[in-house]
Amino acid sequence: MSINIDPEVAASLRGYEVPERLGFGTAMAPIMFRAVYQDGCWSQGELIPYAPLSIDPAAKVLHYAQSCFEGMKAYRTQAGGIALFRPEKNAERMAYSAKRLCMPPVPESLFLDAVRTVASYCANLVPGNSGESLYLRPFLIGTQADLTVSASSSYEFYVIASPSEAYHSGSMRLWVEREDARAAVGGTGDAKVGGNYAASLLSVGRLKERGYDQSLWLNPSDRNSVDELSGMNFFAVIEGTLHTPALTGSILEGITRYSLLELAESLGYQVVEESIPVDRLLSQIASGSCTEAFACGTAAIISPISVIGDAEHCYELQQAPGPVAEALRQALLDIQEGRTEDRFGWMQTVEPASF
Repeated sequence: MSINIDPEVAASLRGYEVPERLGFGTAMAPIMFRAVYQDGCWSQGELIPYAPLSIDPAAKVLHYAQSCFEGMKAYRTQAGGIALFRPEKNAERMAYSAKRLCMPPVPESLFLDAVRTVASYCANLVPGNSGESLYLRPFLIGTQADLTVSASSSYEFYVIASPSEAYHSGSMRLWVEREDARAAVGGTGDAKVGGNYAASLLSVGRLKERGYDQSLWLNPSDRNSVDELSGMNFFAVIEGTLHTPALTGSILEGITRYSLLELAESLGYQVVEESIPVDRLLSQIASGSCTEAFACGTAAIISPISVIGDAEHCYELQQAPGPVAEALRQALLDIQEGRTEDRFGWMQTVEPASF
């Protein structure tokens, strides 16, 4: 599918300066991609200047939350090129999320053309420091304007971008969330939809008052086993073995998680996917048999965990960051940033656009 390039795109890019301090997701690239679904068909995609959206106040997305999104990155490689990390996996997951919300999946070819085009035109905006990237945010919204409780008949697909640092630097302090549930088995916990994140905000507000950074969510079925953080998957090193919660229907299958499992096994680590009872985990931290824990995700890459708080107790990890987290983070970044052979075939080169 060809993409229409708005004549103002070049001018928007030439007049843009990357901020000296990036932060995460705060400096937006001056262009974006858009495609429209109407009457059962997708329109030709277009690359246009970044601008506010015009949306009817009765649009389904505003009332019934028909919205899903993805998070992915374009990296500057050691050789100076630009590469995307496993974009086909993002296309696959977004299609799953869309189907869960009764939305038409974005065709893989359209999705990949969109992210490649944005990355190509934003090639000069991709930061060069290790751990930094051009963060890409594809999203799909229902735009039909009426208040009936039904799926929209029209949709808009966008890709926006932001030159960014890692989402969370340094070690994190987690709080075990025993009051609320972020998602339910049979609900949307395994899809990447905005409602899951909205459901986490009350917990985040409470824990920040206690001096913590992120919620550690428990499985909604038993309220006893670890699920994930609000936007990251969870790993722990217990007696030398790498553990992560098994997917249960309420956990998002993170692409970084999926990749780390494969990478860890290739590096010789023993990996276990199983239920992790939170009380047992806290006891293992206290006894020293759990030596390190970390969270992972596209935005964060790998973030070591230093403390897990629960009720009146504070459980400190022996190592933050620990050797396993550091080894995996470096091995993953070496592939993403082109310092080592991409033996898994994860990276897709993007040619910078000429304009």
